[in-house]
Amino acid sequence: MIQAVLFDLDGTLADTAPDLGGALNTVLRRHNLPEKNIAEIRPYAGHGAAGLLKLGAGITPNHTDYARWRAEYLDEYDSRYAQDTTLFDGVNELIVELGRRGIKWGIITNKPMRFTDKLVPKLGFAVPPATVVSGDTCGEPKPGIKPMLYACGQIHANPRHTLYVGDAERDMQAGRNAGMKTVLAEWGYISDEDDTDSWQPDYRIATPIGLLGTLNKIRP
Repeated sequence: MIQAVLFDLDGTLADTAPDLGGALNTVLRRHNLPEKNIAEIRPYAGHGAAGLLKLGAGITPNHTDYARWRAEYLDEYDSRYAQDTTLFDGVNELIVELGRRGIKWGIITNKPMRFTDKLVPKLGFAVPPATVVSGDTCGEPKPGIKPMLYACGQIHANPRHTLYVGDAERDMQAGRNAGMKTVLAEWGYISDEDDTDSWQPDYRIATPIGLLGTLNKIRP
């Protein structure tokens, strides 16, 4: 019996790419660099500041000015983190049905608490998450297992009776290594170059509401 479903945030529950990309383009304009369109940004939106700065400016973490660029980008994102971000279609319907079935739900994201704590209450979830674990909650982000086990402890769920839903390889790794069943959110921030078969998800779903069919399959 599934006791809980835990979700990644960016690209799984919420379409954060418009604000992540908007902040990037503001920084690029400031430095007289060409902007990126949303189609270019979307596959990298789940890769954090490092992935977006590499995409937009070719700045990587080993660059001497990376810390300055990252701080500038995060400050810009802080000014618009909820401006154009919305839940994906079907997320609230799914959450309501999980509650009807007595299944707890929560969030495990690599997004820093600086943003998660402000953004989650603004997203309009029909039922609030039972737990929210950010990238810096446990001192170890995904694909580490500490956030996964911490979330389960918070809601008294056995990892082996928990599903983890995400759109990145690190999500599948973290869920699997914590003993959870993993579900790939195929609507998420996945690039054409991503070999999702190699991520070895237990299940795949094309839409949020598709998770209900998966739950039906694995219920005793």
